[in-house]
Parts: sequence; C-alpha cells; structure tokens
Amino acid sequence: MSIDRFELQLAIPRVVFGAGSLAQLPAEIERLGAKRALVLSTPEQRASAEEIVAMLGPRAAGVFAQAVMHVPIETAREARSVARRLDADCAVAVGGGSTTGLGKAIALDSGLPFVAVPTTYAGSEMTPIYGLTEGGVKKTGRDVRVLPKTVIYDPELTMTLPLALSITSGVNAIAHAAEGLYTPEPNPIIVLMAEQGIAALARALPALHADARNRQARRDALYGAWLCGAVLGHVAMGLHHKLCHTLGGAFNLPHAETHTVVLPHALAYNAAAAPHAMVCIARALGAAAAADPLAAARAIFKLSTRLGAPTSLRAIGMPADGLDRAADLATQTPYPNPRALDRQALRALLQRAYDGAAPQA
Repeated sequence: MSIDRFELQLAIPRVVFGAGSLAQLPAEIERLGAKRALVLSTPEQRASAEEIVAMLGPRAAGVFAQAVMHVPIETAREARSVARRLDADCAVAVGGGSTTGLGKAIALDSGLPFVAVPTTYAGSEMTPIYGLTEGGVKKTGRDVRVLPKTVIYDPELTMTLPLALSITSGVNAIAHAAEGLYTPEPNPIIVLMAEQGIAALARALPALHADARNRQARRDALYGAWLCGAVLGHVAMGLHHKLCHTLGGAFNLPHAETHTVVLPHALAYNAAAAPHAMVCIARALGAAAAADPLAAARAIFKLSTRLGAPTSLRAIGMPADGLDRAADLATQTPYPNPRALDRQALRALLQRAYDGAAPQA
C-alpha cells in the first residue's frame, strides 16, 4: 500500500479500559451531565443490569431487559417509550452487540446519549453503524449520532462469557478488521489497527480455549475487539457483513455464529481481487501466505475448526430452502466489494457455508 496520500478522520468514543474500570461508570455518567440512566440488557443479562442499577443508586432510572438480536423495530420503539416514561436522560448498554444496537436505536431516534459496557467482543460500540429489522429484513445505516459517548472496557466483565460465545464473538471481531483491509479507501493507520487487532485475537482465542479463565487472554481479546471495531467504524462494509446481515435479518440466525461461519468463504471469494489484504490477514493470523492466495481464508477456517466453533450454516439453523432467497437478497443492492458480485458465485459460496465445506475461490 502506498502511503503517499490518504485521508482519515477518526470518530472514536471516549474509552476507559482496564480491569475494574466499571467502577468509573458513575463518574462517566456525571461527565455527560446526566442524572437518570436507563440500563439496557438482554433478558439473560438482567442480573448484571440490576447490579449496575444498584451501583448507580439514585442515578438509575430503571432497567429495560428486552434487547434481542438484530434489533427488531418494535423493541426499539418500546425502549424509547420506556425511556421517556421514566424520564431517563441517558442510557447504559451492558452486554454484547444486541444491547449496544438497542442503545444506538434509541440514540438515533431521540438523541439520548449512552454509555456502552461491552461484555463480549462484538465491537459494535466502536462503530457508527446501526441496524434495525422490520418485516424480516435487516436494514443498516451509518450515523455518528449512534456512537456511545463513552465505552467502558472492563475485562473482568468477560470472565463469565461462555467459551463458545467467546470464540465466535472473537471471530466476529476479526471479520470487522478483515473487511477494513480490503476497503475501497484503505489507509496505513487503519491497516495498522486491523493487523494488530487480528493478531491480538489470534493470540487470545487459542489461549481462552485452553483456559477460559486466563485473564491475560481476556484482556488481549477485549483489546483486539476494540481495535477491530474501530476499524469497521471507519470503512465501508463489503460482502462479508452484507451477507451476515442478510442471513441474520431474514432467517434470525445467531449473529456471532453467522459471522464465524461466513468469514472464511467471504475471504476466499475476495482473495484474488484483494491480494494485499489477504497477505495482511494471513500474517496477523500467523499463516504463511506467499504461495497460497487462500491462506487467510484457510487459516480462519482452521482456527474456527480447532476451537470448536460452528463451521456450517446448517448447524446454526439456516434452512436449506432459504439459500436461493439469501443469494437474491445479497445481490439486490450494490455495495463496495473488491470482487464484483455474481449471483451464481454467491449461491455457490452460500452452499459451501451451509455444508461446512472448506473455502474455495
């Protein structure tokens, strides 16, 4: 990549990183000039939300524990209504991409500021990208208004994240940086962030697989997720994310698992059209790429297999009779991608992903 000329305007929320940093949440709310925080979570993480309410004391307006995958528009509307009823002047989103996505939806509609407290490696908190699902179709957009004002990264909050979700959430984060490396407008700063983010996760995930309580690995994974999320926030999304949003919104597939299954196939599809990006990805993963254009795709597939992550769409609930519809949806709207979108080639990609086959060009 030439470094003679590039443009970059970073838009990154304030970050508070480190073990025990959740204790700074009351001070971060005070920085916003806010007095009543609505705490957002999924139903499964309601106990964590209640603990934060107890920490905030009179600064807490209440809990909305109905965040779900892909942010159904009905849920977003209900959350906005609850925030108004409780007179909340900010929100705290504790959890993964589903909860952060709900915080973004509220911010987009009402301007309500929020603090993100990630407990997974989704990275959504670092991007101005939002998504809403209506009528089985997930629509995404980009708006800096949806960025959290502060992100608190406390590795201690990820210690109880189940190993399987830790792995798929980490591969999901790698996907953010991978697409940043074949963006139509690359720049050396994003390349550095992407490679370091992928390398941190490639180091952390095998260590977590060996010992899920490894605190250094938890720190590395969260650091990598931060970098990878920040990369995605500054580049255009390509084939990988568009396919995953299509599959998730239309077939209600689990978010991180879908990214994990699709990533090696999306990389293989783009390999010949983005050779420099593939070398960078392979290098960050510790794979030799000199003689194999599919080294990056194969390394991701091998990593997922080694760590026991799902490698087929069939295994995560994709119906076989939905593959044609997915291929149609994925090619309806043009978007930037190194290789031109070809419906027949995408249908073959989806079939391989459905079967759990090794990636092919």
